[in-house]
Amino acid sequence: MLLLCGVSVLRVVAGDKPWSHGNLQVSDNQRYLQHADGTPFFWLGETGWLLPENLNRDEAAYYLSKCSQNGYNVVQVQTINDVPAYNIYGQSSHPNGYDFSAIDQQGYGYWQHMDYIIKTAEKNGIYIGMVCIWGGLVKGGLMSVDEARQYGTFLANRYKDAPNIVWIIGGDIQGYVKTEEWETLARTIRSIDKNHLMTFHPRGRTCSATWFNDAEWEDFNMFQSGHRRYGQRNGDGDYTIAEDTEEDNWRYVETAFALKHIKPILDGEPSYERIPQGLHDFSQPQWTAADCRRYAWWSVLAGSCGHTYGNNALMQFYKPGTIGAYGCTTPWYEAIHDPGYQQMHFVKDLMLKLPYFDRVPDQSVLVGTYGERYERPVASRGKDYIVAYSYTGAPLTIDLTKISGAKKHAWWYSPVDGTLTDLGEFKSSKSQTFQTGMSYGAGRDNVLVIIDAAKDYLKAR
Repeated sequence: MLLLCGVSVLRVVAGDKPWSHGNLQVSDNQRYLQHADGTPFFWLGETGWLLPENLNRDEAAYYLSKCSQNGYNVVQVQTINDVPAYNIYGQSSHPNGYDFSAIDQQGYGYWQHMDYIIKTAEKNGIYIGMVCIWGGLVKGGLMSVDEARQYGTFLANRYKDAPNIVWIIGGDIQGYVKTEEWETLARTIRSIDKNHLMTFHPRGRTCSATWFNDAEWEDFNMFQSGHRRYGQRNGDGDYTIAEDTEEDNWRYVETAFALKHIKPILDGEPSYERIPQGLHDFSQPQWTAADCRRYAWWSVLAGSCGHTYGNNALMQFYKPGTIGAYGCTTPWYEAIHDPGYQQMHFVKDLMLKLPYFDRVPDQSVLVGTYGERYERPVASRGKDYIVAYSYTGAPLTIDLTKISGAKKHAWWYSPVDGTLTDLGEFKSSKSQTFQTGMSYGAGRDNVLVIIDAAKDYLKAR
């Protein structure tokens, strides 16, 4: 029997904004994010990097409304992508260099447009993850330590009272490059704004925990699993992960949680829908919606506090008549209909239906031997529930005694459309096999949900 899941995409209405539950903070168990009143916050991000530069007011409002309608609660942006950066109105981010004292005397300029974007996101219940300045600019000498102090002071004073800001230091760069500049920027902002969370966006195939896990300003970790497929090392030596593990984003979570001091963690940049595998050779296959789903479920069930989706057209807001990066030819306003973009909320929907803070990654619930790479399922459990993901839809054998209850109720949950297939009740045992009844293979993913039969978490709320 096929049933629709009781959670639908949330449309944000007046009085129902996330921050009505208080500021974001780290949960007591140091693994997740929550609001001040204890309400869980599952980060579902969208990568809108060039939003401040490439969209006008009407376009920005339309894009942010679509993000809200599809369940996204964070949009990550490049606050500036050059020094100076110029927006669609031809306005400069740095008309007087790093002296911002007269910035509000110049009419509707770069920062007034940024203000509009943040306020419009607020109306839509969306946080803006502000990557203050892209890493390559700092690496190239376009922000000194003194300028980092000036810039951080300006940003913090301008946006410290906005309810929907998350500060993101870095921007596709290793933390050992220009560390003093990053530390100065972070500490300057934190000295003025103590109400908003802060993290660091690292280079592909690295994690912020490598450099900043003990930094007092970093509230949660972020990794960038990147855009390469297994074995696609491209001859570079800029990362330290093992060969042929490029797509295993769950490994970053496991590694971070093995540290003495743990923090919440999430994949802030996995492979984008519609982008070539490896980025630079446009003849390569493009990553698909199925790949985006895999990255999300692998990471979240490994213990992430959320996930960020990306799309080649959306991250740059490509429009016909311009030159698209990474071989992009799809207009951004068409990409909002891409399946991956519209499917991401199903992972958030399910996680928020279940007791949130007692969820832990636990591969021991899986009985038997499974393969590697795409054949490897990932599992989490709470005290009274298990969630396991198979990218191939292959049978899963589960130790039902790992959770409470003499009887367990099981469902297949579709990561494609959120439908539930009721499998009925089962007596508790150490080895119960579940099959979809369909052929399996890469991209035929499914999610197994098992709950103590005495609980009713999947009923509509």
